[in-house]
Amino acid sequence: QVQLVESGGGLVQAGGSLRLSCAASGRTSSRYAMGWFRQAPGKEREFVASISWSGGSTYYAEAVKGRFTISRDNAKNTVYLQMNTLKPEDTAVYYCAARPSVYYSDYRTGASYEYDYWGQGTQVTVSS
Repeated sequence: QVQLVESGGGLVQAGGSLRLSCAASGRTSSRYAMGWFRQAPGKEREFVASISWSGGSTYYAEAVKGRFTISRDNAKNTVYLQMNTLKPEDTAVYYCAARPSVYYSDYRTGASYEYDYWGQGTQVTVSS
């Protein structure tokens, strides 16, 4: 079992930046690909970004490519999402998720059902 806790959300003006963090605890000795998802009111949860267990490879949704950066510090069991040039349409609850990694390429998926563990979410609101 892995427990995930997100932090760093808040209210920011359009064009601003935020950095989200996701701290993992529990069975962190196993290898996990990590992902960020988001869900806006009245919309389905959507993929944002993911990163391989080593941190060497990343994968992004087209909507955030070039603006968001996912990274991880395995020594701290923490994953980050640096969000720059934020837009009002980025407003959502952001969730961190973990997927046990058997193959290195396991990070390269935006399908939420492939992630086994989820955090409780952190609200990001971008004002225009």
